[in-house]
Amino acid sequence: MKVKTILVSQPQPKTENSPYFDLMEKQKVKVDFRSFIHVEGASSKDVRTQKIDLSKYTAIIFTSRNAVDHFFRIAEELRFKTSDSLKYFCTSEAVAYYLQKYVVYRKRKIYVGKRHFHELMPLIKKHKDETFLLPSSDHLKSTIPNLLDESGIKWQRAIFYKTVVSDLSDLENVFYDILVFFSPSGIKSLFENFPNYQQNKTRIAVYGNTTVEAAKEHGLRVDIEAPTPETPSMSMALEKYIKEVNLK
Repeated sequence: MKVKTILVSQPQPKTENSPYFDLMEKQKVKVDFRSFIHVEGASSKDVRTQKIDLSKYTAIIFTSRNAVDHFFRIAEELRFKTSDSLKYFCTSEAVAYYLQKYVVYRKRKIYVGKRHFHELMPLIKKHKDETFLLPSSDHLKSTIPNLLDESGIKWQRAIFYKTVVSDLSDLENVFYDILVFFSPSGIKSLFENFPNYQQNKTRIAVYGNTTVEAAKEHGLRVDIEAPTPETPSMSMALEKYIKEVNLK
């Protein structure tokens, strides 16, 4: 079956040079965007029940821009003034750059990994005398706490925000040729919104091994996977698939 419509389970890109817009133009397909999950901040009361005292930490580990936003939100709600000596460890340049929203970048001690959490660990280990705080959501990859525990550093996790299933009831009678997922949470949202969902002829595209596993656990047939050596991005995987099926 030819592909004419795609639903990507993420917010619409804000930049005009998104590869999805190129995909629409080149392959003449309709691509819609819709967040299947969204983030809600924990209250300062929730944080207090976790027995988090921000003054006890000398270093903060940031794995996402959401973590940055909610750390500084909680700090403000608790009337905690962050010290200039506080060290920040960020998993990527994008996260580190985002810190400028809250701190004067050149005046702070900021350490940056390449992209993945394990690439940040050598920098964290070099500062083993620090006391680290990891602001996170209620969903956290097990590899992160495992790596921190194995390193022998002093650290604590704080749940500052939660991943929540979005209401998709308006999509009940809307059908797409391809549904695109980037996380197990997106798969979970699909079935929480539509417990009796039947895939039928809809193609499922997934990014990452954990998303593949979640899809298969829910009985979905995975038709498109990324990343692969040939298609390292989801947009590339979609384009390759569409070219193959639309030419038949």
